[in-house]
Amino acid sequence: QGQLVESGGDSVQAGGSLRLSCAAIGYTMNFGCMGWFRQLPGKGREGVASIYIADRSTFYADSVKGRFTISQSSAWMNLSLQMDNLKPEDTAMYYCAAGSVRTCRDAYRLLPSAFNDWGKGTQVTVSS
Repeated sequence: QGQLVESGGDSVQAGGSLRLSCAAIGYTMNFGCMGWFRQLPGKGREGVASIYIADRSTFYADSVKGRFTISQSSAWMNLSLQMDNLKPEDTAMYYCAAGSVRTCRDAYRLLPSAFNDWGKGTQVTVSS
């Protein structure tokens, strides 16, 4: 059983940029999709962006369109999230997620149910 390990979270000022990375370690099978989610304490998990591995098609939450870019490296399924023009409302714990080909049908809708493997998260804090 593999694991997803996020990195790159930090504290930045509004308008700044961060790049999150997710390393897929120990997996022996390819994913069907990968994605980024975020969560505030006491709140539900919100889908941020997703990508289908086969054709690299990407999907974004309306709140991050034009500011965030998801990308995936074919090398061991590593995932990145480039976040530009950050806003205080982007403050959250960010989680990397991966789904099998069987579960990814609703990944374009950024539904957590499309993903069956999760990292432990990396904290992003944006100050005004």
